[in-house]
Amino acid sequence: MRLFAPVTIIAIAQLLGTSLWFSANGAADDLIASWEITATDIGWLTNAVQAGFILGTLVLALGGIADRFRASRLFIFSALAGAAFNACFAWLSHDINSALVFRFLVGICLAGIYPMGMKLVVSWAPERAGAALAQLVAMLTLGTALPHGMRELGADIPWQWIISASSLLAIVAVLLIFRLGDGPHLPISASVKHRSRNKRFATPAVLQAFRIPRFRAAAWGYFGHMWELYAFWTVLPLLIASVGLAEVFPGLGVAGLSFCFIGVGALGCIAGGLLSRRVGSSVVAITALIISGCCVLMFALLWDQLSAVWLVLLFSIWGATVIADSPQFSALSASACPRELVGAALAIQNSIGFGITVVSIAALSRLFEVSGPDAVWLLLPGPVLGVCGFLFTLWHSPEVATPPHPPANDEKNPR
Repeated sequence: MRLFAPVTIIAIAQLLGTSLWFSANGAADDLIASWEITATDIGWLTNAVQAGFILGTLVLALGGIADRFRASRLFIFSALAGAAFNACFAWLSHDINSALVFRFLVGICLAGIYPMGMKLVVSWAPERAGAALAQLVAMLTLGTALPHGMRELGADIPWQWIISASSLLAIVAVLLIFRLGDGPHLPISASVKHRSRNKRFATPAVLQAFRIPRFRAAAWGYFGHMWELYAFWTVLPLLIASVGLAEVFPGLGVAGLSFCFIGVGALGCIAGGLLSRRVGSSVVAITALIISGCCVLMFALLWDQLSAVWLVLLFSIWGATVIADSPQFSALSASACPRELVGAALAIQNSIGFGITVVSIAALSRLFEVSGPDAVWLLLPGPVLGVCGFLFTLWHSPEVATPPHPPANDEKNPR
């Protein structure tokens, strides 16, 4: 219980800070009507955030910033800047071109919120990283769903105010992390005391993490998961509208159903975190990835034949499992690499993973305009390659049983 409060505070801050991520998607209908743009343009708004996130995480990882400064300070600075740029998007952008600039800047700021939130969790609870990161990613999932929920609650409120609400939430996240600070379980040298010693880890050494079989296996699974995840979240409102669920549940509408089907991922993360303490992160991650892949296959084959009840069940399972593997892959990556490289290794993994999402989001958004819900077939290679890459790397790596560093006396190595 001693560590429960810090992890919970970080998770709540993550929920509030990452509400910036999909704030534009929560106002997608208003933007399409006001600016006369298309679903592809909404996809590009999401991709602008992803591109900014990629650049930000590359700078954090390859510049050594992620392990040279305190994670709490990076989180605070990034959340404040992200709140400001998100407000600029709401009130200063008047077309798709100006909006893309502000969304790109928001993405850069999110690079200091999401990976640094993971590092903060590891700094407070390294012995139960799988369960703790599951709680964190559950809040990320709710943060992603939050703009849809705010749009549903404030249906008559101008979209600028709905988006600005995310900026206010990010400022609350700043206050929480400012009060909490960093945990005691990562080397002080990673932030302040021995910066000169850590300079040797700046550019080339972080890439050495990929030579560690256990890290490489987790990265394979994570990359396959990322091909599916954000593309699914981006087109989910379009899928709901296409299959007619909004008409079946008029009280919820597209925004309300999107909030539910994305938000259920928080329950999937928490359930996966609890299971990881009994069966291990590897089992939970691969099982979730397989189930979400099966959901892709089932929807692609049967979307025009399933009743509303079966579609709700399918979307619920899909929404729960599509994100449940993420914290477990991150926990596996964090436990596989040297502790002084945890921040940079997670940042570079995030950077590559989100680079993959740019391709899948753009491709799926464009294909959706041509073929509608049948475009979901494009998501299937992600789970397939993720599972195969993870298992193949483990089976063909004799070193996987040997951790790269022994656990400290007061902690267990995360599974």
